[in-house]
Amino acid sequence: MFGQALQFLLETFLGLFALALLLRFFLQWLRAPVRNPLSSFLVALTDWIVLPARRFVPGLWGLDLSTLLLAWVTEIALILATYWLKGSGLGPAVGASVVLIGLLALVQLVKLSLWILMIAVIVQAVLSWVSPFSPAMPMLNSLVRPFLRVFQKRVPPVGNVDLSPLFVLVVCQLLLMVIAWLESAAVHAVA
Repeated sequence: MFGQALQFLLETFLGLFALALLLRFFLQWLRAPVRNPLSSFLVALTDWIVLPARRFVPGLWGLDLSTLLLAWVTEIALILATYWLKGSGLGPAVGASVVLIGLLALVQLVKLSLWILMIAVIVQAVLSWVSPFSPAMPMLNSLVRPFLRVFQKRVPPVGNVDLSPLFVLVVCQLLLMVIAWLESAAVHAVA
């Protein structure tokens, strides 16, 4: 029981911290407006570790690689802590297990990114109908616009309704299915 409670706490706090780092990375990468409560919250929450990491990990082409690397390291720590709490070791081939754990953490980040995109698309679509002038709309638009634009160029509106959010959600679900298969393959390889 104590192990389950500890695992829940680790998954909650490390998972939310990885989410915060990943959101900060995406908001900076997609040039979302910085004058919004979410950006301020993410900066305040993650500055203590991102600013020192930037001294060692430089940015590249406008990407904040230190934030992305910290999200990946957080996922690795979460996976290692989960294996340790379950009483599983890395096995006889430690090198291969470490590589697989790194890949599994990368898969987790991709999965988390898809969930971020899906939630942002749903919230943006609902707000566009209910409250199109909401203060959150500029941030949401900057997050989802690059993905929606791909389908908006190819699929015309039907009855003045933009169907691109639906297509983005379908593609995200298909990618999540592929990622679930990759994740189960990696977990079985590590175990």
